[in-house]
Formats: sequence, C-alpha cells, structure tokens
Amino acid sequence: MDPLAGIVGHRGYSGAELARLLQRHPRVTAVLLEHREDAAAHPRPQGSSGPRHAPCTPEAVLAERISIVFLATPPQVSMELAPALLAAGAKVIDLSGAFRLRTPAAYAAWYKEPHTQPELLAEAAYGLPEFCRDRIPAARLVANPGCYPTAANLAIRPLLEAGVVDRAAGIVCDAKSGVSGAGRKPTLKTSFCEVTGNFSAYSVLDHRHVPEVLMISGLEEREFSFTAQLLPVDRGILETIYFRAQRSTSAADLLAIYAQRYAGEAFIRLYPAGHLPDLHAVVRTNYCDIGVAVDAATGRAVVVSAIDNLVKGAAGQAIQNMNLLLGYPETEGLL
Repeated sequence: MDPLAGIVGHRGYSGAELARLLQRHPRVTAVLLEHREDAAAHPRPQGSSGPRHAPCTPEAVLAERISIVFLATPPQVSMELAPALLAAGAKVIDLSGAFRLRTPAAYAAWYKEPHTQPELLAEAAYGLPEFCRDRIPAARLVANPGCYPTAANLAIRPLLEAGVVDRAAGIVCDAKSGVSGAGRKPTLKTSFCEVTGNFSAYSVLDHRHVPEVLMISGLEEREFSFTAQLLPVDRGILETIYFRAQRSTSAADLLAIYAQRYAGEAFIRLYPAGHLPDLHAVVRTNYCDIGVAVDAATGRAVVVSAIDNLVKGAAGQAIQNMNLLLGYPETEGLL
C-alpha cells in the first residue's frame, strides 16, 4: 500500500501546489486534511475526483495511517498543530517559518511574536537538501526553507566555502518575487490594481527570511544586504547577487566552484559564461538555475539565481524532503 501524505492548508498556493505535484508521485497518495471551521464553505463538486479528504485530527491521522503531514499553514497554526500530529506518529514537514530558526529569541526578533513550541524548534531539521541532507532522513520534523533563502543560499554558500568573496565589501541580494509568494489571503498590496504595471520593494532591512540566509551561509548580518521586491507576475523568484571577488576571478572560476559543489545535484542547473537564467526557465519546475558574470579588472561579480517560489521554494522542496524521509530517490515525482 502506498504511504499516505496529509496536506493541511491545501487551499493556499503552496498547499495546492503540493496536491498537484503529489498527484503525479508514483509511490505516495495525498489526503487533504481539513483544519478550518469554514471548510464546509468550500464543498467539492458532485462527482469530482481527486484526493480524499479527512479531518486534521490525531485520531484521523492514526485511523488513516498517514505517514507524513505537510503543514502549508501560517506559523501560528503550524505551532498549534505540529505537536499533536507528531504524537500521533506522523512525520511533519512544515512549509511556514515556524521551525526554521534555531532559538526562540531569534524567532521572536524576526517574526515579532513569541515561539510557543521551543522544544520542537530545537528538534527540527532544516530542509535544504543540498546542504542539510544528512539530518533530514532521521528527522520527525522538517522545516522547509523559505523561498528567498533557498535561491540565496544555493547561490552564495559555495562561493563563501571556496573563499572567493571579499566579505569585508559585503554581499547585496536584490530579490524579486511573483505575487503568489505573499500567500492567497487577499490584501490591498497584492490586489490586481496595486500590482499590475507596478514594481515595489517591501520589508526593507527587516525581512524575516534574512536570518535563514545567515544561518546557512555563515554570513554575519552586517555583511549581507537583502531587499525583497514584488514583481507583477504570479510566480517565480529571481535574485541578482552582487559581491567583490577576493582575488583575481573569472566567470569560469566561479562556474567551476559551482560545478564541483553541485556535482550530482539533480535540481541545480548552471548556465555557461555569458548566459543568465530567467523566470521562464524555472516556473513549474523544481530547479534552481544559476548564472554568473565577472569583471576581472575591478573584481565586481554578479550571480543570478532563479527558482519557482511555489516549487523549489515551497512544495517541490517539501517533496524532496518527503522522499528523503521515506527513503525514496530524491527526484521521485519531481522530474
């Protein structure tokens, strides 16, 4: 019998993407778990097919024999639901920011509210497989990374490990995202009339994804400048990352660093020198595409990193983590 994977928050963009991707997974069957009181306001059409529904309760998880539960919910809801789901024997992959940071103090500083499950915060494995693969298979609770940090860390960390970045000069990450990154709940800022034909920066100097970049890359906050910007498109993230090279460096040198670090990584694609990724290449895929440009005379270097915020930045990466937890090939259901 195929393992069952429950999805909480399946009406949101990331949860709906999970349901879509799991439909084509050859070994896992999705169950849509209802946790909201207004679930009855969203009835299924008569005669409709698709994943079955069940209440989001520990009793239902036990009765259905659900192996893994995805929480595509706000952080406060994830903190509320995770303990009981874990106690019922399910493994949990949380797509919110509830369990990504290492201490309650860090969470309170960046999310502006207290953390209610500090013991789970200490236990959670950070789910960026390219760098954290060793911890994930044995974990009960996996914190799926944020979309912006996924693109940033995949671009930045190999260069820091290789020692080619002049850290004293700092790194600037100019990050642009489609509107689905703000979630499905309607707001004035994400309404059609505000977004179309527009381009705007937000959460300048205090974006809650910054500590994830620092945590995985090893950068200090003073070394990293990050600005998130809202693109008038539905999905996709493109980050343009600027730094000074520590020594004489060419585009070929940077690409060689990436090629060595990501050898065998199925979801990292490198562009040849002189070519850079764009959103069209990555939307609805689980790839992170990376391209570089270098001015050897001045030491200026640019890396462009592109992902789909709903796939590699959320649901697709969550399925990578599920595959690791279940002992399946990491690419299962994603290629």
